[in-house]
Amino acid sequence: MLKRGYFRQILAEAEAEVEGISPKDASSLLVDPNTVFVDVRDIRELQRDGYIPGAFHAPRGMLEFWIDPDSPYHKPIFATGKSFVFYCALDWRATLSAQLAKRMGLAPVRHLEGGLKAWREAGCAIEPYVRESASKD
Repeated sequence: MLKRGYFRQILAEAEAEVEGISPKDASSLLVDPNTVFVDVRDIRELQRDGYIPGAFHAPRGMLEFWIDPDSPYHKPIFATGKSFVFYCALDWRATLSAQLAKRMGLAPVRHLEGGLKAWREAGCAIEPYVRESASKD
């Protein structure tokens, strides 16, 4: 039998484990070269809604593989020693992603409270998604 409302329980546990940051406070970190914003949304969401300027796109389904240095899919950005702010549309996936990253040893990590929706409502900058063109070499 399925456990109803289980997502609320795991979100509450993640929120207790990982620090959140408000859009206002997070926006001041856009100019900090030691902070990386990590967008865990699906590519279709980026295309539709844009993204936080300079954010690194790491789809939620690949996060474990991209963070772990022993993975053949590891992304070097996660081995830089920088601070990470995870975000998604409403902050559910980002909160769980930040918890996962923290448990994997990535630190410091935070999640953007309220996600991109709250960021937009706070009047913070959003860039439109521009598809990268294929190399013609």
